Amino acid sequence: MEKRQSLLVSEKVDRGILIIRSKKVMLDTDLAEIYGVTTRRLNEQVKRNIKRFPEEFMFQLTEEEKREVIANCYHLQKIKFSPHLPYVFTEHGTVMLASVLNSPVAVQASIQVVKAFVRLREILSTNKELAHKLEELEKKYDKQFAVVFKAIRQLMEPPSHPRKRIGF
Repeated sequence: MEKRQSLLVSEKVDRGILIIRSKKVMLDTDLAEIYGVTTRRLNEQVKRNIKRFPEEFMFQLTEEEKREVIANCYHLQKIKFSPHLPYVFTEHGTVMLASVLNSPVAVQASIQVVKAFVRLREILSTNKELAHKLEELEKKYDKQFAVVFKAIRQLMEPPSHPRKRIGF
């Protein structure tokens, strides 16, 4: 896969990772686009190989989860009027999906997908380490630094409401 195309796939993967039911997942529509197949074809292959996709690899969204995903992710407006509930795949499910699709594009794209999940895991791990170090510092220093520590903790927390995009 050429470098420019690899960067485009990486961006799509980063945009496509969602947290649903406390799991990091990607929707079938996003994966189909990345793997270079239609969503219909992707789901056909999954159904033909359903034994390879246990609940911890893949699950179907509820109607409420679908509405929430569409409301929060502008790029998923295309599934708004679909009569089907989308499937989502965990990191392991995306790897299994690449083996089921078995095309050179799917194999290369799956590498990008796995790298994105690994990057996300590293970011989350770094944040946990930072929180632990901050706790240690709080124990060492007296109350005059309490305001500083409180401000740092607020900066570490994800925003409570999604920010509006600026521009296109």
